[in-house]
Amino acid sequence: MAAAAATAFGIRTMLLLAICMLPLSSVEAMVRHYKFNVVMKNATKLCSTKPIVTVNGKFPGPTIYAREDDTLLVKVVNHVKYNLTIHWHGVKQLRTGWADGPAYITQCPIEPGQAYVYKFTLTGQRGTLWWHAHILWLRATVHGALVILPKLGVPYPFPKPNREQVIILSEWWKSDTEAIINEALKSGLAPNVSDAHTINGNVGPIQGCSSKAGLTVKVKAGESYLLRIINGALNEELFFKVAGHKLTVVEVDATYIKPFNTNTIVIAPGQTTNVLLKANHKTGNFLLAASPFMDAPIPVDNRTAIATLHYQGTLASTVTTVASLPPTNATAVSTAFTESLRSLNSKEYPARVPLKIDHNLLFTVGLGIAPCATCINGTRLVADINNVTFVMPKISLLQAKFFNIKGVFTDDFPANPPALFNFTGSQVTNLRTTKGTRVYRVGYNSTVQLVLQDTGMITPENHPIHLHGFNFFVVGKGKGNFNPNKDTKKFNLVDPVERNTVGVPSGGWVAIRFRADNPGVWFMHCHLEIHTTWGLKMAFVVDNGKGPNESLLPPPSDLPKC
Repeated sequence: MAAAAATAFGIRTMLLLAICMLPLSSVEAMVRHYKFNVVMKNATKLCSTKPIVTVNGKFPGPTIYAREDDTLLVKVVNHVKYNLTIHWHGVKQLRTGWADGPAYITQCPIEPGQAYVYKFTLTGQRGTLWWHAHILWLRATVHGALVILPKLGVPYPFPKPNREQVIILSEWWKSDTEAIINEALKSGLAPNVSDAHTINGNVGPIQGCSSKAGLTVKVKAGESYLLRIINGALNEELFFKVAGHKLTVVEVDATYIKPFNTNTIVIAPGQTTNVLLKANHKTGNFLLAASPFMDAPIPVDNRTAIATLHYQGTLASTVTTVASLPPTNATAVSTAFTESLRSLNSKEYPARVPLKIDHNLLFTVGLGIAPCATCINGTRLVADINNVTFVMPKISLLQAKFFNIKGVFTDDFPANPPALFNFTGSQVTNLRTTKGTRVYRVGYNSTVQLVLQDTGMITPENHPIHLHGFNFFVVGKGKGNFNPNKDTKKFNLVDPVERNTVGVPSGGWVAIRFRADNPGVWFMHCHLEIHTTWGLKMAFVVDNGKGPNESLLPPPSDLPKC
């Protein structure tokens, strides 16, 4: 029964892809309509049942299919008790910041019983992105894939696969996730780690439980498959591998890269990775597996999520070949993977790396403490950028900017740390941070170099930083403290990987560059949800340029009100 359900899931996935591709036949860009009904649904995993927030009753939610330059209109109707927003992770939202989705940054949330239509165009983008809730911890179950196919007649810059499969990695808690984070905030301590990892919502077979056996991906010998892998986890970076198979990495964060082969991919929360898999066995069952990567002394969920790659014609009695995953703290595996990423930088897909820099920024990222009279130790954990713990406003920053509402934010976010110290060395004694709703303002079309520096405040940790509204080039990366005199000389300005989410290595730094050619207010935050909750976030304000084509569009009439 469970095996049949899992197989049916795979069949439905392939059928959905085939059906959704049928209307993608027009040479002209199309307008595509979707409807998201946000509803509660009971879900059973790990021998227990709980109600979860879903889109259209599904976990993960529905996959959206489109082509490059299509326009999407997604009507979101909120039928649950929570306020809600949806973020279209990695979509640049050129001049359409009102559709970006982070609550109180670009919109007020959709209140219970209300609706909002997100309208945006996928200008010049193709590949695997995703969507998720961007308020509270609702993205634990409110998320799904956004597959942007190339324009009709435009081939992939790699061998065309026979089939494609979306793989969404995530986390699962037996308890209600909102109750977990609320209890953590009340105590001032870190929240409980998840109870399991999932692959397309499945945890795999659990002894003594009558839950589904897990996801089965059916393949034919000799065919090739494009796996569109998304890390939708709240708080954990993950390793992913398929037993007995090499993976050819061809894309990250919806940008093509120079293909390379690997046994294991590393993927942080918020990131996407496309790989080609060649079905080079005649028959057999092979394990797909995802397990955590953490090279700091921080607790993680050690349960491995598993699924099965099943060759057609394989006998039911065939033993599954298992995958040998790296140790949890396998920094060398993670580093080797990220250092292999290079932009394709072809004539069709050039890497337009900014060479002249207008804003040279150094942002430290880390943890701290704040006084809390009701917390267990009289203090609570917080997080910060340049020692600023971000305070969320009561109305959206984009509304405050567009309507020139005073007193909502200040544009004095520091370009450098307020005090220089040995960031990754010995601990400082003062772990307090400042608080504020502070943004950094840049002019239209200006260029930004941003060095993100991890600190040893409380503990060093890998921080996946996501920038809304832009892709950026990862021009450099290293351990220890960034040295501008030495490290800048080693920057890759020819074919650096282009991303929307990058990991700041534990006890190290990463340098990115981007051109601020998108007017609006753009959130930047750690994609470990607990760090965002604690305040590791800020925003860039990009002023309008010259004329309407370089200016933010007016807000839509149905923009939610606070």
